[in-house]
Amino acid sequence: MELKSGKEEIAYLLGKVIEKFETESGQKVVRNSNRKNYEEVAKVLSEISNQLPFTSAELRHEDYAPEKTHRPSEYPFRKYDITGNQIKDAFYNQIVTNPRPFLVDSAYIYLFGMGRKGFAENPTDPELIDYEENTATTSGTQKVDKTRGSFGISNLPFFVKGLLLFLTVGFSTSSYFWLKEKKQLETLKEDLSIVPYLPSKAEIDSLEGIWLCYTGSPQARSFDPDRYHMVVSNIMNVSYKDGYFTFIRYGSNFNHKGFMQFESPWLVSVHSRVKNAPENPSPKHSLLKFEKGKSFASVISASWNFDIGERNKIIGIREIYIKLGKGLTVKEIINEPENALCRCKIIKLTKPDGHIRSFQLKNENLEKLPYEGIKSLLDENSILLKDPENGVVLGRKK
Repeated sequence: MELKSGKEEIAYLLGKVIEKFETESGQKVVRNSNRKNYEEVAKVLSEISNQLPFTSAELRHEDYAPEKTHRPSEYPFRKYDITGNQIKDAFYNQIVTNPRPFLVDSAYIYLFGMGRKGFAENPTDPELIDYEENTATTSGTQKVDKTRGSFGISNLPFFVKGLLLFLTVGFSTSSYFWLKEKKQLETLKEDLSIVPYLPSKAEIDSLEGIWLCYTGSPQARSFDPDRYHMVVSNIMNVSYKDGYFTFIRYGSNFNHKGFMQFESPWLVSVHSRVKNAPENPSPKHSLLKFEKGKSFASVISASWNFDIGERNKIIGIREIYIKLGKGLTVKEIINEPENALCRCKIIKLTKPDGHIRSFQLKNENLEKLPYEGIKSLLDENSILLKDPENGVVLGRKK
């Protein structure tokens, strides 16, 4: 039997290639119109495609001329390199009616260990077989079936015909709205860059868990005469979902809720707003970059000074995140005698072995922090006012 060809063949092949890639690598591929999502798959296929000039006899595929020009020898500049954009157009957009032969052969070799010619001799996947030669026989059978079906339907009672019509219209309408909603969701994900990169297990393990956060925002609150070098601690509980993360950030006076997503390897964007404050959510956006050998993460945020009323203004600020661990249970303590003693909110973290560690969330002087290496990162130089104004952030007296 003849194999399928063109758009239908390559779209199916690449779909199976992506599935196999995900299984073997443990990395999920987001199937949308972002070409970068397909680059790792393209690199795997390129390692096969650039060997095609030397493997036609062994792997039974078309002959390919070897590289003769002096172009760069690294990806994506080699003669038979495959790009993420090519995969996107052939698989997701399905607009490639005449795919490049080396892309087709590379997909066959990756999936079946042989080129298209070899696979055609003994096809093992029925989805790749072109059954068009049986069209005449099939069409004749369908005509007989349709005649019988029409005869049967015409003899059905009127109320049954009505019921069938109602069900058909209902199913068609439901399908239409489902497809429309699916398309809208795909457009939304693309336009807003939702989950543009799926993190590896190592990246998930690095971000998920409990974090201690320090911010110097109290230094930008002009109402407080004692704001010099004041910082406040927060506790953040980060949980992984399907490709992204959600979190609650417990503050001294109010809590934030939000989400995180990896934008690229080891780079995280953080989005949050004040919880239960629809009229004044004070949205906050941050970037966190994981770096090897560091015991903390230095985070740059577009945030607020959280001052009173009209004085609550946008600021740029450096914050410090310190990972405390995973598998901890978080308990928020408010309106208890111990809160009255410290005049603050208390967060208790319980380990699986029952050990409890308490944190008092309150303003404290920078010099009293137990982490020496972060003090210079949280002083008056860590804050950028939206509109320059003297006397708001207090500097060291000369």
